[in-house]
Amino acid sequence: MSGLGAGRYVESAQPPAATVTSVHALKTHDGAKVTGVLRTVPGAETVVALMHPRQDLTHHGLVPELLARGFAVWTQGSRSVNNDVALVHEQALLDAAAGQVFLREQGFQHTVTLGHSGGGALFAFYHQQAGLVGDERIARTPAGRPIPLAEADMPVPDAAVFVAPHPGQGALLLRLIDPSVSDESDPLSADPELNAFEPANGFALPPEASHYAQEFVERYRQAQRDRVARLDEIARSRVAEASAARKRYAGSDDPVDRRAAIAPRVMTIYRTDADLRSVDPSLDPNDRPYGSLFGRRPDLTNYGLVGFARFCTPDAWLSTWSALSSNAGFVRCAPGVTSPTLLVGLSGDQACFPSDIRTMEEALAAKDLTIAHVRGTHFGGPITKGEPTGYALAGAEVGCWLAERFPAGRTGTEGP
Repeated sequence: MSGLGAGRYVESAQPPAATVTSVHALKTHDGAKVTGVLRTVPGAETVVALMHPRQDLTHHGLVPELLARGFAVWTQGSRSVNNDVALVHEQALLDAAAGQVFLREQGFQHTVTLGHSGGGALFAFYHQQAGLVGDERIARTPAGRPIPLAEADMPVPDAAVFVAPHPGQGALLLRLIDPSVSDESDPLSADPELNAFEPANGFALPPEASHYAQEFVERYRQAQRDRVARLDEIARSRVAEASAARKRYAGSDDPVDRRAAIAPRVMTIYRTDADLRSVDPSLDPNDRPYGSLFGRRPDLTNYGLVGFARFCTPDAWLSTWSALSSNAGFVRCAPGVTSPTLLVGLSGDQACFPSDIRTMEEALAAKDLTIAHVRGTHFGGPITKGEPTGYALAGAEVGCWLAERFPAGRTGTEGP
């Protein structure tokens, strides 16, 4: 497959004929509304919850794999599904908590979180905060807004499964963001000495693989960090501007002040598909195909409309997309994951690399920790045509691991 999102869409197995599906609207602790889909099969007493901070997982490829093995499956969205302009991860925790409370109320004996891709860091963040009580939890977002995690009911899940979890939206963007952008208002501005797609720096037009010298790699990665820091400064200045406008409006009836208080201060982040590993397979090598999560030509998709963090509020930038400010990094949160844990790496992943799996393994605090590796790409595709999909192989690993710890069937008729 070529073009945008190459490898993202994979044919899934069919769910068992006896599957019962129901849709539920939930109210979060702070009054937001989120929805989820509960699928059950006869006898299921363990439910696996899938969630992603910014995507709809209703038809995720692991759903039928888990149902076929006797587990119920809950797929849930956040309040920012498919529109992450204002995605604040601390709010997404309240969304996840509403789902966990709902599942406890349904009478399941065990609840398990399953985080794939960006869902991995989200659920690591959830486990970390759910394991704390009261004032130990985060009280404010990185932008300084109050967040009522301390008062929220946040049940601790019985286990955590992570399948191809990338390091978090911010940490992922740190490796994707193009550091050659010299003018944040100009999508074509580029410092040639930091341009990953400049032949003088090691780039080769596909299908040839690029090769970057170690000195360039180190300079490039530091420049990526520097750009994120500059964007943090912009975000914080806009947060301060908005705060000052709200304070003026609080004591004023002037419509000009009111307009200033509600005016959006959205950031535009150009060029966020420039990870060197997308075009240089010798960096952190694995079975991945040439290209990125967005397509086979990062030298082109990097300049396109679609991309991580392309449009976002300053609050969302600081909470979700800044590796320097976000609370939601996988490795940062992993020491708070103490429930039995399965970490599954996919051999051809374009977002969770072998070095990531090693770092995550070292950071996770669970005493019952299992690491597994299967063939497949980040979105569950096969490495070679005709092979089982990554989802099928990962589903087998997850199913066996769960069956060893939690029974797949009910002993009674209570619950869904």
